[in-house]
Amino acid sequence: MIGIFDSGVGGLSVYREIRKLLPAEDYVYFADNANCPYGEKPVDFIISRAREISEMLIGKGADIIVVACNTATAAAISTLRAEFSDPENPATGERMLRLSNGSRDHILFIGMEPAIKPAIAMTRSGVVGVLATAGTLKAEKYRHTRDISHGKIRVVEHVGEGFVELVESGELHGDHAEEVVKASLQPLLDAGADTIVLGCTHYPFLMDVIKKITGQSVNIIDPAPAVARHLIDVIKEEGIPVKNDSGCHGNIIPMASGDDSVLRRMAD
Repeated sequence: MIGIFDSGVGGLSVYREIRKLLPAEDYVYFADNANCPYGEKPVDFIISRAREISEMLIGKGADIIVVACNTATAAAISTLRAEFSDPENPATGERMLRLSNGSRDHILFIGMEPAIKPAIAMTRSGVVGVLATAGTLKAEKYRHTRDISHGKIRVVEHVGEGFVELVESGELHGDHAEEVVKASLQPLLDAGADTIVLGCTHYPFLMDVIKKITGQSVNIIDPAPAVARHLIDVIKEEGIPVKNDSGCHGNIIPMASGDDSVLRRMAD
């Protein structure tokens, strides 16, 4: 079973891409929507929640966990790997013995990667825009990728103000959604960006609105397909058993720390 978690429903954009490649596999998805958004939360809080959620997913039978949240990846994935995945860490054995679900002796974690490199390869204007949460843009992981990648390319950034709230409420279209999206997108367009990276898993659910504002001449990069392909590579390398029968459809168990009505609707 594959476990997936996010601060809310945004990680379903990653689940959607994974399911295309592994339609027969079973999934458990956890939305921490009672604490959403993570973007402005303290790092220690995000680490604590990521640890607790991971323990819960392992208890449900997850063999591999996808941290389908850019902010949580940046803040917590190193800690999760050290505590659940590192065979050289004595705490890993103790933790997995306590949480044992009868399968693996350690858990593998897949995180979100800032898709700056493909954006740099794609830009014609020499300006790449990045839309993300404040937590992602401040994170060392993101800044390191940005700084070693861009060279002569100009990278401009903006927080997607109100994007997560739109998606969490299920408001994916309409005048209000367009107004909110345009307020954060327009500064990137004004700066000359012809390629824009979506640095939050919530944002792809607003793709129709985003493309309506940018037009067809601007490339929009959703990193979820690349993450799904990376997951497949890791599964093969590690020999993790998954269901590969393309004629079958696996189940998804949607779970939430708050109201799960939007999660269930969007999961469907």
